[in-house]
Amino acid sequence: MYTGTLSFDLLLGDVHSLKQKRAVIRPIVAELQKKFRVSVAEVGDQDLHRRATVGLAAVSGDAGHLAGLLDECERLVAARPEVELLSVRRRFHGEDDE
Repeated sequence: MYTGTLSFDLLLGDVHSLKQKRAVIRPIVAELQKKFRVSVAEVGDQDLHRRATVGLAAVSGDAGHLAGLLDECERLVAARPEVELLSVRRRFHGEDDE
């Protein structure tokens, strides 16, 4: 079994309230969940209007499949015009990890 996580540090565009922030983040979270069947949520910077940290996790029996899935998720977020992807932190754990 292999598990992989991504943590996206996002800068939001013209956002001036937490309500506007939710309107930007929710569709990204929903698209990742629907398209890739991964667990995803806003996990940090909830009190800041123009910043967001989104965490994503996935499990697979195949390391190559999981790496490809994480790559696709990263590309989807990076392609969103309403956010700027500042950084991505990737963690990958395999059966041999302790």
